[in-house]
Amino acid sequence: MKNKAGIIGVGSQVPEERVDNYYFEHIMDTSDEWITTRTGIKERRRIAEGEASSDLAFNAAKKAIESSRIKPEELDMIIVSTITPDSSLPSVSCILQDKLGAVNAAAFDLSAACSGFVYGLTVATQFIENGMYENILVVGVETLSTITNYEDRKTAVLFGDGAGAAVVGRVEEGGIRSTYIGADGSGRDYLQISAGGSRMPASHESVDKNLHKVTMSGSNVFKFAVRKMEEASIIAIEKAGLAPEDINFYVPHQANIRIIEASAKRLGLDMEKVYVNIDRYGNMSSASIPVAMDEAYREGKIKKGDNVVIVGFGGGLTWGSAVINWSL
Repeated sequence: MKNKAGIIGVGSQVPEERVDNYYFEHIMDTSDEWITTRTGIKERRRIAEGEASSDLAFNAAKKAIESSRIKPEELDMIIVSTITPDSSLPSVSCILQDKLGAVNAAAFDLSAACSGFVYGLTVATQFIENGMYENILVVGVETLSTITNYEDRKTAVLFGDGAGAAVVGRVEEGGIRSTYIGADGSGRDYLQISAGGSRMPASHESVDKNLHKVTMSGSNVFKFAVRKMEEASIIAIEKAGLAPEDINFYVPHQANIRIIEASAKRLGLDMEKVYVNIDRYGNMSSASIPVAMDEAYREGKIKKGDNVVIVGFGGGLTWGSAVINWSL
Protein backbone atom coordinates (compact mmCIF):
# COMPACT_ATOMS: atom_id res chain seq x y z
CA MET A 1 0.00 0.00 0.00
CA LYS A 2 1.38 3.43 -0.98
CA ASN A 3 2.50 5.68 1.88
CA LYS A 4 0.70 8.98 2.38
CA ALA A 5 2.86 12.10 2.13
CA GLY A 6 1.81 15.25 3.93
CA ILE A 7 3.16 18.49 5.34
CA ILE A 8 4.12 17.92 8.97
CA GLY A 9 5.86 21.23 9.69
CA VAL A 10 6.12 24.76 8.27
CA GLY A 11 8.25 27.85 8.88
CA SER A 12 9.31 31.12 7.27
CA GLN A 13 11.77 33.99 7.62
CA VAL A 14 11.94 37.46 6.05
CA PRO A 15 14.64 40.12 6.50
CA GLU A 16 14.11 42.97 8.93
CA GLU A 17 14.61 45.85 6.48
CA ARG A 18 11.42 47.16 4.89
CA VAL A 19 11.60 49.01 1.58
CA ASP A 20 8.37 50.93 1.01
CA ASN A 21 7.11 52.46 -2.21
CA TYR A 22 8.23 55.93 -1.21
CA TYR A 23 11.83 54.76 -1.51
CA PHE A 24 11.30 54.40 -5.26
CA GLU A 25 9.77 57.85 -5.57
CA HIS A 26 13.21 59.23 -4.76
CA ILE A 27 15.17 57.20 -7.29
CA MET A 28 12.87 56.99 -10.33
CA ASP A 29 9.75 58.41 -11.95
CA THR A 30 7.04 56.53 -10.04
CA SER A 31 4.72 56.91 -7.06
CA ASP A 32 3.20 54.90 -4.25
CA GLU A 33 -0.20 55.20 -5.92
CA TRP A 34 1.11 53.95 -9.30
CA ILE A 35 2.83 50.92 -7.73
CA THR A 36 -0.06 50.02 -5.43
CA THR A 37 -2.72 50.34 -8.14
CA ARG A 38 -0.89 48.18 -10.65
CA THR A 39 0.70 45.57 -8.38
CA GLY A 40 -0.86 45.63 -4.91
CA ILE A 41 2.60 46.03 -3.37
CA LYS A 42 3.16 48.55 -0.54
CA GLU A 43 6.55 47.33 0.70
CA ARG A 44 9.05 44.50 0.38
CA ARG A 45 11.92 43.12 2.47
CA ARG A 46 15.63 43.37 1.70
CA ILE A 47 18.55 41.42 3.15
CA ALA A 48 21.21 43.17 5.18
CA GLU A 49 24.77 43.60 3.94
CA GLY A 50 26.65 40.31 4.38
CA GLU A 51 23.43 38.27 4.55
CA ALA A 52 22.71 35.55 1.95
CA SER A 53 20.03 33.10 0.88
CA SER A 54 21.35 30.31 3.11
CA ASP A 55 20.90 32.55 6.18
CA LEU A 56 17.21 33.10 5.48
CA ALA A 57 16.80 29.43 4.53
CA PHE A 58 18.40 28.29 7.79
CA ASN A 59 16.01 30.28 9.98
CA ALA A 60 12.94 29.18 8.00
CA ALA A 61 14.11 25.56 8.06
CA LYS A 62 14.73 25.60 11.83
CA LYS A 63 11.15 26.76 12.41
CA ALA A 64 9.73 24.10 10.07
CA ILE A 65 11.72 21.35 11.78
CA GLU A 66 10.58 22.53 15.21
CA SER A 67 7.00 22.60 13.93
CA SER A 68 7.34 19.01 12.67
CA ARG A 69 8.72 17.79 16.02
CA ILE A 70 11.52 15.83 14.42
CA LYS A 71 15.28 16.24 14.82
CA PRO A 72 17.55 17.50 12.03
CA GLU A 73 19.30 14.14 11.90
CA GLU A 74 15.96 12.52 11.05
CA LEU A 75 15.85 14.36 7.72
CA ASP A 76 16.55 12.09 4.75
CA MET A 77 16.75 14.81 2.12
CA ILE A 78 16.91 18.59 1.73
CA ILE A 79 15.56 20.23 -1.44
CA VAL A 80 16.11 23.96 -1.89
CA SER A 81 14.43 25.92 -4.66
CA THR A 82 16.26 29.13 -5.51
CA ILE A 83 17.48 31.26 -8.41
CA THR A 84 19.64 33.32 -6.03
CA PRO A 85 22.05 30.88 -4.37
CA ASP A 86 24.91 32.13 -2.19
CA SER A 87 27.26 31.10 -5.03
CA SER A 88 27.28 28.76 -8.01
CA LEU A 89 29.05 26.15 -5.88
CA PRO A 90 28.32 24.77 -3.30
CA SER A 91 24.53 24.51 -3.30
CA VAL A 92 22.40 26.28 -0.71
CA SER A 93 21.04 22.86 0.29
CA CYS A 94 24.52 21.59 1.23
CA ILE A 95 25.24 24.74 3.24
CA LEU A 96 21.89 24.27 4.94
CA GLN A 97 22.54 20.59 5.66
CA ASP A 98 25.73 21.49 7.51
CA LYS A 99 24.22 24.42 9.42
CA LEU A 100 21.25 22.33 10.55
CA GLY A 101 23.31 19.29 11.50
CA ALA A 102 21.18 17.16 9.16
CA VAL A 103 24.02 14.64 8.83
CA ASN A 104 21.87 11.91 7.25
CA ALA A 105 20.27 14.03 4.54
CA ALA A 106 21.02 14.07 0.83
CA ALA A 107 20.87 17.62 -0.52
CA PHE A 108 20.35 19.41 -3.82
CA ASP A 109 19.07 22.70 -5.24
CA LEU A 110 16.56 23.02 -8.06
CA SER A 111 15.79 25.97 -10.32
CA ALA A 112 12.21 26.54 -11.46
CA ALA A 113 11.88 30.20 -10.47
CA CYS A 114 8.55 31.10 -8.83
CA SER A 115 7.18 27.56 -9.33
CA GLY A 116 10.17 26.05 -7.55
CA PHE A 117 8.57 25.27 -4.21
CA VAL A 118 5.79 23.29 -5.91
CA TYR A 119 8.41 21.46 -7.98
CA GLY A 120 10.30 20.60 -4.79
CA LEU A 121 7.11 19.50 -3.04
CA THR A 122 6.31 17.23 -6.00
CA VAL A 123 9.74 15.58 -5.85
CA ALA A 124 9.52 15.11 -2.08
CA THR A 125 6.07 13.57 -2.35
CA GLN A 126 7.33 10.84 -4.68
CA PHE A 127 10.14 9.85 -2.31
CA ILE A 128 7.75 9.62 0.64
CA GLU A 129 5.05 7.74 -1.23
CA ASN A 130 7.41 5.12 -2.66
CA GLY A 131 8.82 4.39 0.78
CA MET A 132 12.40 5.41 0.07
CA TYR A 133 12.46 8.29 2.59
CA GLU A 134 10.46 9.35 5.66
CA ASN A 135 11.23 13.05 6.19
CA ILE A 136 12.18 15.62 3.56
CA LEU A 137 12.78 19.35 4.02
CA VAL A 138 11.62 21.54 1.12
CA VAL A 139 12.72 25.18 1.12
CA GLY A 140 11.93 28.09 -1.19
CA VAL A 141 14.37 30.96 -0.68
CA GLU A 142 15.20 34.07 -2.67
CA THR A 143 17.27 37.21 -2.25
CA LEU A 144 15.92 38.93 -5.33
CA SER A 145 17.23 42.31 -4.24
CA THR A 146 20.65 41.06 -5.39
CA ILE A 147 19.46 40.56 -8.99
CA THR A 148 17.08 43.51 -9.25
CA ASN A 149 17.98 46.45 -11.48
CA TYR A 150 16.98 49.51 -9.45
CA GLU A 151 17.18 51.62 -12.59
CA ASP A 152 14.49 49.57 -14.36
CA ARG A 153 11.07 51.06 -13.55
CA LYS A 154 9.26 47.95 -14.88
CA THR A 155 10.87 45.50 -12.45
CA ALA A 156 12.53 47.42 -9.60
CA VAL A 157 9.37 47.73 -7.51
CA LEU A 158 8.27 44.10 -7.81
CA PHE A 159 10.73 41.92 -5.96
CA GLY A 160 11.58 41.13 -2.34
CA ASP A 161 13.58 38.69 -0.23
CA GLY A 162 12.41 35.84 1.99
CA ALA A 163 12.36 32.12 2.74
CA GLY A 164 9.69 29.54 3.48
CA ALA A 165 10.06 25.87 4.39
CA ALA A 166 8.01 22.74 4.87
CA VAL A 167 8.84 19.29 6.20
CA VAL A 168 7.15 16.57 4.15
CA GLY A 169 6.65 13.25 5.93
CA ARG A 170 4.42 10.23 6.26
CA VAL A 171 0.92 10.93 7.56
CA GLU A 172 -2.06 8.81 8.54
CA GLU A 173 -4.71 11.41 7.75
CA GLY A 174 -4.93 14.05 5.04
CA GLY A 175 -1.82 14.60 2.97
CA ILE A 176 -0.79 15.82 -0.45
CA ARG A 177 -3.64 14.68 -2.68
CA SER A 178 -2.20 15.77 -6.02
CA THR A 179 0.51 17.81 -7.67
CA TYR A 180 0.89 19.10 -11.21
CA ILE A 181 3.97 20.72 -12.76
CA GLY A 182 4.75 21.89 -16.28
CA ALA A 183 6.96 24.07 -18.44
CA ASP A 184 7.06 25.93 -21.75
CA GLY A 185 10.60 26.88 -22.73
CA SER A 186 9.40 28.82 -25.76
CA GLY A 187 8.60 31.67 -23.35
CA ARG A 188 12.07 31.71 -21.81
CA ASP A 189 12.78 35.26 -23.04
CA TYR A 190 9.82 36.70 -21.14
CA LEU A 191 11.63 36.53 -17.79
CA GLN A 192 15.38 36.11 -17.73
CA ILE A 193 18.87 37.05 -16.60
CA SER A 194 21.17 37.26 -19.61
CA ALA A 195 24.63 37.08 -18.06
CA GLY A 196 26.43 35.03 -15.45
CA GLY A 197 26.15 31.59 -17.05
CA SER A 198 28.17 29.65 -19.62
CA ARG A 199 26.66 31.48 -22.59
CA MET A 200 27.66 34.90 -21.27
CA PRO A 201 30.21 34.65 -18.44
CA ALA A 202 30.76 37.65 -16.20
CA SER A 203 32.79 40.46 -17.76
CA HIS A 204 33.25 44.20 -17.31
CA GLU A 205 30.82 44.74 -20.19
CA SER A 206 28.11 42.48 -18.76
CA VAL A 207 28.34 44.17 -15.36
CA ASP A 208 28.34 47.68 -16.86
CA LYS A 209 25.21 46.83 -18.87
CA ASN A 210 23.36 45.34 -15.87
CA LEU A 211 23.02 42.00 -17.69
CA HIS A 212 23.22 40.12 -14.39
CA LYS A 213 19.89 41.62 -13.37
CA VAL A 214 16.42 40.28 -14.12
CA THR A 215 14.42 41.56 -17.10
CA MET A 216 10.78 40.90 -17.83
CA SER A 217 8.17 41.31 -20.54
CA GLY A 218 5.36 42.29 -18.20
CA SER A 219 2.39 41.99 -20.58
CA ASN A 220 3.41 38.54 -21.80
CA VAL A 221 4.02 37.25 -18.28
CA PHE A 222 0.69 38.70 -17.09
CA LYS A 223 -1.33 36.95 -19.82
CA PHE A 224 0.52 33.68 -19.26
CA ALA A 225 0.03 33.88 -15.50
CA VAL A 226 -3.73 34.52 -15.51
CA ARG A 227 -4.27 31.59 -17.87
CA LYS A 228 -1.93 29.15 -16.15
CA MET A 229 -2.98 29.93 -12.57
CA GLU A 230 -6.53 28.85 -13.36
CA GLU A 231 -5.57 25.94 -15.61
CA ALA A 232 -2.99 24.48 -13.22
CA SER A 233 -5.34 24.84 -10.25
CA ILE A 234 -8.18 23.05 -12.05
CA ILE A 235 -5.92 20.19 -13.15
CA ALA A 236 -4.63 19.64 -9.60
CA ILE A 237 -8.16 19.81 -8.19
CA GLU A 238 -9.42 17.26 -10.71
CA LYS A 239 -6.43 14.98 -10.10
CA ALA A 240 -7.37 15.04 -6.42
CA GLY A 241 -10.91 13.95 -7.26
CA LEU A 242 -12.38 17.23 -6.10
CA ALA A 243 -14.27 20.22 -7.49
CA PRO A 244 -13.53 23.94 -6.94
CA GLU A 245 -16.34 24.13 -4.39
CA ASP A 246 -14.47 21.56 -2.27
CA ILE A 247 -11.51 23.92 -1.80
CA ASN A 248 -11.33 25.59 1.61
CA PHE A 249 -8.36 27.85 1.00
CA TYR A 250 -6.22 29.11 -1.90
CA VAL A 251 -2.54 30.08 -1.59
CA PRO A 252 -1.35 31.54 -4.92
CA HIS A 253 2.07 32.82 -5.88
CA GLN A 254 2.27 36.48 -4.87
CA ALA A 255 3.29 38.27 -8.07
CA ASN A 256 0.51 40.78 -8.73
CA ILE A 257 -2.79 41.42 -6.95
CA ARG A 258 -4.64 41.63 -10.28
CA ILE A 259 -3.40 38.15 -11.25
CA ILE A 260 -4.44 36.77 -7.86
CA GLU A 261 -7.92 38.33 -8.06
CA ALA A 262 -8.44 37.20 -11.66
CA SER A 263 -7.48 33.58 -10.92
CA ALA A 264 -9.68 33.48 -7.80
CA LYS A 265 -12.62 34.85 -9.78
CA ARG A 266 -12.16 32.25 -12.53
CA LEU A 267 -12.19 29.51 -9.90
CA GLY A 268 -15.30 30.96 -8.27
CA LEU A 269 -13.49 31.59 -4.99
CA ASP A 270 -14.36 34.42 -2.63
CA MET A 271 -11.30 36.49 -1.72
CA GLU A 272 -11.86 35.56 1.93
CA LYS A 273 -10.61 32.10 0.95
CA VAL A 274 -7.48 33.51 -0.72
CA TYR A 275 -4.29 34.40 1.14
CA VAL A 276 -2.67 37.68 0.11
CA ASN A 277 0.56 39.11 1.54
CA ILE A 278 1.97 40.73 -1.61
CA ASP A 279 1.29 44.14 -0.06
CA ARG A 280 3.92 43.38 2.62
CA TYR A 281 6.52 41.36 0.74
CA GLY A 282 6.20 41.86 -3.01
CA ASN A 283 7.17 38.96 -5.26
CA MET A 284 9.59 36.61 -3.46
CA SER A 285 9.67 34.06 -6.30
CA SER A 286 9.96 30.51 -4.91
CA ALA A 287 9.64 31.80 -1.34
CA SER A 288 6.21 33.38 -1.94
CA ILE A 289 4.06 30.26 -1.60
CA PRO A 290 5.73 28.69 1.46
CA VAL A 291 5.85 32.03 3.31
CA ALA A 292 2.16 32.63 2.58
CA MET A 293 1.28 29.06 3.52
CA ASP A 294 3.12 29.35 6.85
CA GLU A 295 1.49 32.67 7.69
CA ALA A 296 -1.99 31.43 6.74
CA TYR A 297 -1.55 28.40 9.02
CA ARG A 298 -0.24 30.44 11.95
CA GLU A 299 -3.09 32.95 11.56
CA GLY A 300 -5.61 30.12 11.79
CA LYS A 301 -6.86 30.56 8.23
CA ILE A 302 -5.76 27.03 7.31
CA LYS A 303 -6.98 24.34 9.65
CA LYS A 304 -6.55 20.60 9.95
CA GLY A 305 -8.66 18.81 7.35
CA ASP A 306 -8.88 21.81 4.99
CA ASN A 307 -8.36 21.25 1.28
CA VAL A 308 -5.74 23.81 0.29
CA VAL A 309 -4.65 24.67 -3.26
CA ILE A 310 -1.20 26.15 -3.85
CA VAL A 311 -0.28 27.37 -7.33
CA GLY A 312 2.58 29.26 -8.93
CA PHE A 313 4.09 30.33 -12.24
CA GLY A 314 7.51 31.64 -13.12
CA GLY A 315 10.42 32.08 -15.45
CA GLY A 316 11.29 29.23 -17.72
CA LEU A 317 8.37 29.39 -18.25
CA THR A 318 7.22 27.05 -15.49
CA TRP A 319 4.10 26.38 -13.47
CA GLY A 320 3.02 24.12 -10.64
CA SER A 321 0.04 23.40 -8.41
CA ALA A 322 -0.93 21.05 -5.61
CA VAL A 323 -3.93 20.11 -3.51
CA ILE A 324 -3.09 19.49 0.13
CA ASN A 325 -5.46 18.10 2.72
CA TRP A 326 -3.96 19.88 5.71
CA SER A 327 -2.48 17.53 8.31
CA LEU A 328 -1.25 19.98 10.95
